[in-house]
Amino acid sequence: MSGIPPCGLHWRRGREDDPEHSTPSRTTDNTISESPRSIRYSMSNINLATLDISEHPNLPTSSAVLFKAKADKKLSFEKIASHIGRDEVATAAIFYGQAKASAEDIVKLAEVLGIDHGQLEFLLGGFPDRGKSVPFPPKDPLIYRLYEIVQNYGYAYKAVMNEKFGDGIMSAISFSTKVEKETDKDGNDWAVVTWRGKWLPYSRF
Repeated sequence: MSGIPPCGLHWRRGREDDPEHSTPSRTTDNTISESPRSIRYSMSNINLATLDISEHPNLPTSSAVLFKAKADKKLSFEKIASHIGRDEVATAAIFYGQAKASAEDIVKLAEVLGIDHGQLEFLLGGFPDRGKSVPFPPKDPLIYRLYEIVQNYGYAYKAVMNEKFGDGIMSAISFSTKVEKETDKDGNDWAVVTWRGKWLPYSRF
């Protein structure tokens, strides 16, 4: 399939788009909380995603171990990703059991998280059981918004991609994705999510 360009999608979402779900609340311990079960925003501006494993029974054992070490070390996915040399989203996917860690990844994760290498190798040495981490339809407001975007624009994406690339699909295997933050002139924050997948034409037979 040489010469076939990758297909990319990205969108922006501003914090003002959905005040009901995006406005943070202040807790008694001077912490600003947006998603109490997973993410806390401290006054020192350190954003750390954490995990309440009791709320996620389908996640592998490795998730609890990785997230505990991450919280203990107070490390963001950005810092962990920088240490292991991978993208933030790919790194987070390893924590949720949705991506495979290479032998080198395991060595570097053990280093940065302070986990015994043998234990981590045992936990991450197999193949991921993908697709079980999120119920369908999703209940978390942020994840549901991603689902909602595909509901609203799925056929529009398909139509435009078919016109640009022909009859085929965008791969989710030969694929990369990233999340970026933009701030406009008015001080509003925007989330920029990019999908980049190889275009796979349907075979003629």
